[in-house]
Amino acid sequence: MTMNVRDSTSRRSHRRVDVVAILLLVVFGAASARLFVWPSLEPLPRHVDAIIELGGPANDRRDQVAVELAREGRADFMVQSTTRGEAGTHSCLPAVPSVTTLCFHADPNSTRGEAQWVAAEADRRGWGSVILVTTPDQAWRAMLRTTRCFSGDVYVATAPLPPLEWIWQIPYQWAASAKALTIERTC
Repeated sequence: MTMNVRDSTSRRSHRRVDVVAILLLVVFGAASARLFVWPSLEPLPRHVDAIIELGGPANDRRDQVAVELAREGRADFMVQSTTRGEAGTHSCLPAVPSVTTLCFHADPNSTRGEAQWVAAEADRRGWGSVILVTTPDQAWRAMLRTTRCFSGDVYVATAPLPPLEWIWQIPYQWAASAKALTIERTC
């Protein structure tokens, strides 16, 4: 009889652990989906001071989104975070009539460095609003980083992330977001 009670208690304990594990996976999946796959973004305004394309994988479509927004007349400046060699050349993106193209290399070469550059350039040029162009996985963190440095209005437009990139981007974004929320909490 004692054996059955232990077995029954042990099974109940294992079931609780299984239920808790499943619940944690569901919460993790829902949070990942909300933050990194389908982030909640405000609608883009008709016009801002600058469109800022943040750095990312070369095989995504950020360039296309930035150029499309510029061609729609959404900003007077189209800016790309790019390689050190292209920085300052003004040729990192295709020319768009009536839009000034700027190319910069962030230092540090990170979303935080890009946010710092946006704030400094906004002060220099009098920008009060920007559209950040990135992918859905980086949107929330890019907004967080930029609003810590730049007091103007920040909007985000996303380009699709290639399917295979999701495999490593979700864990990367969790780690980078944790760092932004705990270690690097200022501009």
